[in-house]
Amino acid sequence: MSIRTYGDPVLRRPADPVETIDSETRALCQRMVEEMIRADGVGLAAPQIGVSKQIVVLDVEGEFHVLVNPELVESSEETAEFTEGCLSVPGVHATVSRSARATIAGTNLDGERVEITGEGLLARAIQHEIDHLNGRLFVDRLSQVKRRSLLKEYDRKRRGTT
Repeated sequence: MSIRTYGDPVLRRPADPVETIDSETRALCQRMVEEMIRADGVGLAAPQIGVSKQIVVLDVEGEFHVLVNPELVESSEETAEFTEGCLSVPGVHATVSRSARATIAGTNLDGERVEITGEGLLARAIQHEIDHLNGRLFVDRLSQVKRRSLLKEYDRKRRGTT
């Protein structure tokens, strides 16, 4: 299992809801956690490993979460700009504006409905992973000029040229 990168069509499709939390779902979540840790990430969505399912894993500042069928239920009007990257667009970063506070609701692996509210990096990770479930990447939040420049840089790095 490897992380899918920019250009892979699975990253552009809205993910399908998970119908039941069974042993297959739990095994997928375990693989996602392992892949996220191996890649030194703070979050990972199932589409990033080629599985079009609504599952995210987060590991931010000592808080670890696995959520099935998550949804963004609240986000602040106040925004914050921060340099952001993505495991699916490796090697490049850009300043992205997102809500400074966000709340996500979903189901944990025990079948319980949970809500997580975060600020700072956790709020950013929540919104970033929800974007993945909706077929969006952080580069989509950039102006056309910045996105084009960033993707040229990504392509040069991917090809090993400077």
